[in-house]
Amino acid sequence: MTRVIDLGHYSQGSLPEGFKRMLIEVHADSYADAMDNEFNQRFPWFIDHWSGMDGFTCVVAFDGDEPTGFAYGAPLPPGREWWRSTEFEPNNGYTSTYAVSEVMVRPRWRKQGISDRLHAALLNERGEDLAVLLVDVTHPKVQELYETWGYEKAGEQRPFADSPLYAVMVKRLHP
Repeated sequence: MTRVIDLGHYSQGSLPEGFKRMLIEVHADSYADAMDNEFNQRFPWFIDHWSGMDGFTCVVAFDGDEPTGFAYGAPLPPGREWWRSTEFEPNNGYTSTYAVSEVMVRPRWRKQGISDRLHAALLNERGEDLAVLLVDVTHPKVQELYETWGYEKAGEQRPFADSPLYAVMVKRLHP
């Protein structure tokens, strides 16, 4: 049976009541096997951090009233583009970056193209030159998926002492 998945668009300053709880529930379902990990338990802090950033945007996929996944991020302020310490050499003129913090789909809805739709909707009409995201290096299939979306691996980073080692992936938004 083909389902109709609707996308809801949200931005800083227009987040509905229950927004944070909705993201936490999707995250808990998506990481059900890894919720004993202290890093994963800090997800509510990450929601507060990212949703408080200027230019924060989020796209949520819905199957009826049920959230199936989401993608969110925000533009990085000039001088705070942490990924620039990697090996990636953008062409001249690439000066601004949108950081994709999360792309997540609940297990029951995976392998239906929802993550691709969420990601595309999140970056649609972005004015920044580049998009950047992190992928756990122990998930090579996820890294391969991002490569099919135009990302290049630029290096590796561990942003927090208790976080996984991540591949830093960069994509030119306006080639």
